[in-house]
Amino acid sequence: MRIDDEAVAALGDRVLGPEHKSVPASAWGCTAREFLDAEPHLDDFQTPLLTLDRSAMTHNLAVMGELADAAGVRLAPHGKTTMAPRLWAQQLAAGCWGITFATPWQVQVARSFGVRRIVLANALVDPLGLRWIAAELACDPSFEFVCWADSVATVELMERQLRSVPGTERIRVLVELGGAHARTGARTLAEGHAIAAAIERSERLTLAGVGGYEGALARDRTPESIASLRRYLDDIARLHGELAAADRYPEAAIVTAGGSSYQDLVLEHLADLADEQGAQGVPTTVVLRSGAYLIHDDGLYANISPLTEARSARPLRAAMHAWARTLSRPEPRLALLDAGRRDVPYDSGLPVPQRIVAQQLSEAHRPLEPMAVVKLADQHTFLDLPNGTADDLPVGTVVRLGLSHPCTAFDKWRLIPVIDDADAPRPRVVDLVHTFF
Repeated sequence: MRIDDEAVAALGDRVLGPEHKSVPASAWGCTAREFLDAEPHLDDFQTPLLTLDRSAMTHNLAVMGELADAAGVRLAPHGKTTMAPRLWAQQLAAGCWGITFATPWQVQVARSFGVRRIVLANALVDPLGLRWIAAELACDPSFEFVCWADSVATVELMERQLRSVPGTERIRVLVELGGAHARTGARTLAEGHAIAAAIERSERLTLAGVGGYEGALARDRTPESIASLRRYLDDIARLHGELAAADRYPEAAIVTAGGSSYQDLVLEHLADLADEQGAQGVPTTVVLRSGAYLIHDDGLYANISPLTEARSARPLRAAMHAWARTLSRPEPRLALLDAGRRDVPYDSGLPVPQRIVAQQLSEAHRPLEPMAVVKLADQHTFLDLPNGTADDLPVGTVVRLGLSHPCTAFDKWRLIPVIDDADAPRPRVVDLVHTFF
């Protein structure tokens, strides 16, 4: 067990209230467990609403697990995507090796729910966060933690800050390799070797491998982007190989990459490095950190992921949807819905109309007329109906929207209902997911 099941189960004892957006007022004062015991349905909720699809998430867990097992790599999905301990627990129960995070505070949330193996895919230079991690490692021998460093200055700063921290527990650090004009990460192999040497000189750090994020180098699958990604992943493999050949690792090593857009390339270039028994050299675990696979989407990842219908016989399925109600029909081609930028993601594509529902969410769905979201305001969606009249989408009608980029969907909701099947005539609410942002 790599998570505290009792702490996760205790989320069911949290009391629902008006701070939980779109939860019916009749549920205020009930615990989440009591509300679910009443067997609610989607139409018991107000709009706007974000939902998760249980059947799609179950499918996605299986697809990614099969992919990792076939390649011989481990999964440490990025927990910052959902910041939802209940979903982390499901991922760990499905066989994930650990959970990845981006900030010390996110690590602290995860530790409060008992997550035992964590990758901090970032530099750890905040003094309070660094000292907290050191203390946590000292008091819990079962806690496994690695972080990144992309410069000698980072390593030296960590070393100075740890000098005043009692204990001798070393923090395991990966050399982060980046790319030109991308995000963090050393820009050259020579810099990578210098960082590794600085970690080796440290009295409080241990060289633990090489990591990076290929998604910062591309946003499409053009030949130019693919070529750039291949060069980058080859550099990660080369740096690890050179460190291993020079006997630079004091213990086992980790090689990690992989967002949710180019898993195929990561596996092609890095999976062969996996050698957890050390049969061919230093024991090496290859870790894929895809964060969006559990939820997937109908936008960014639906277009670029290798696990789509166009590229895979076993594609992922979108597990998040928004449900928004028509507020106004002020012009023949314009409908205004009650969801906006405070409710749905918009940074990587606007929502996509998928289905028209009658005024009660339990009523039969109608075929979707040609329409498109053209703009979002804080609390409004602007829906263009090229051939529309007020009769096509009357006030009160609900539209189901496909969404893009789960990372910026979850952070707008403290509580997200899970439905059994978003395509069902009357979806049943089977769970409530608490988020921690």
